[in-house]
Amino acid sequence: MKRAKTSAKKTAAAAGGADSPSRLIDAKIKELGDWRGEMLARVRAVIRQADPEAVEELKWRGVPVWSHGGIICTGETYKSVVKMTFARGASLDDPSGLFNSSLEGNTRRAIDLHEGDKLDEKALKALVRAAVDMNLAAAAARKSAKRKAG
Repeated sequence: MKRAKTSAKKTAAAAGGADSPSRLIDAKIKELGDWRGEMLARVRAVIRQADPEAVEELKWRGVPVWSHGGIICTGETYKSVVKMTFARGASLDDPSGLFNSSLEGNTRRAIDLHEGDKLDEKALKALVRAAVDMNLAAAAARKSAKRKAG
């Protein structure tokens, strides 16, 4: 019974239903109604350009999350910052120096975007692609290990 509900929910989301994550993110952007909404929309567009297969979700009380083979990043909005947190950012090369927050951790890294900041779309696309590549490589390694163990 539960499986049928999950499938129906996924089908509605895939069809762009009223409560699909993409529509809820649209509503969040509109609700913000200021520079944060504009920045989140720009970030979202760059993520979609970098990885058209990225899945949009809402987690943790309405935080937009983009995934492909695992979490790529989140798009949190605060009073004075839009924060992109990359789940495995500490393992990613960042030649453009986009990461400017959460630098002390062993796993995550974040980019804090403030009002008036210019988004380096080329560097952000490269970072998103690198995160997806890392997720897919890790998923392939897990699958290979399962085959060997089984």
